[in-house]
Amino acid sequence: MSEAGHRAQAIDWHAVAADLDAQGWAILPGLLSDAACAATGALFGEGAHFRNHVIMARHGYGRGEYRYFAYPLPPLVADLRGALYRHLAPIANDWHQRMAIETRFPATHASFIERCHQAGQVRPTPLLLQYGAGDFNCLHQDLYGAHVFPLQVAVLLSAPGVDFTGGEFVLTEQRPRMQSRVEVVPLGRGDAVVFAVSQRPVRGSRGEHRVVMRHGVSRLRSGHRQTLGVIFHDAA
Repeated sequence: MSEAGHRAQAIDWHAVAADLDAQGWAILPGLLSDAACAATGALFGEGAHFRNHVIMARHGYGRGEYRYFAYPLPPLVADLRGALYRHLAPIANDWHQRMAIETRFPATHASFIERCHQAGQVRPTPLLLQYGAGDFNCLHQDLYGAHVFPLQVAVLLSAPGVDFTGGEFVLTEQRPRMQSRVEVVPLGRGDAVVFAVSQRPVRGSRGEHRVVMRHGVSRLRSGHRQTLGVIFHDAA
């Protein structure tokens, strides 16, 4: 098993499930070592690893840039995708049951990706994001086709207060008949946040209901920030 797999295995997944149930996000502390963060961030300048390069300002997404990895994924990214999915699939199935969504997810990521590819979702979605001073990412959802895994992961590769200031990871939750709630997720270098892609179940006085979530990054005040995004469904 790779280092990423060992670190994923060591996480308290019962606590992660409880946090996801309570708030729609959970921190995975120390998912990557400093060395792994540096090595992953360095891939950004190596074009052969990627299928697409997006300048966010050109599309109204914010400011900054990101690159989608091409297949075959770098070993660390591929290992991380498979290792995290294995623990998140039972949570995803519970969420779908509670939201009365018929789709269920197989135990392995390879089986889920086969389902995506059979439906024409064949483009890999893990990505590296890079921000400089003044950059930000508007609130959004990462939906790329009919087959959507309801959880995704973002790993902070840079050190807050050292490499950059500002640039907080932000989530909003749109609750029925209520104003939206905002969460700022505290992350250190190598920490990850797992969070709802678009909606999650919430238990209320009248049973389960769905809330809509979006995520983004606040404006960087200084420095340079990199993130690895791990999305489990592929794109059409």
